[in-house]
Amino acid sequence: MGLGDLFDNPLKLVLIFAIVLVLFGANRIPEMGKGLGEGIRNFKKALSGELEEKKEEEKPKEAN
Repeated sequence: MGLGDLFDNPLKLVLIFAIVLVLFGANRIPEMGKGLGEGIRNFKKALSGELEEKKEEEKPKEAN
């Protein structure tokens, strides 16, 4: 049973959502989603920051 088998049936997704709802409660789920979104946003910013730093490092080398 792979990960693909988990998402092949919509009923399984509903069951997983119901379990999450019972475990964490309706008030906690939006907070978790917000935290996850902020984490992904910060991760993307960090990656783009590293790419910008690499581009800035390459520019002086090209000028010489």
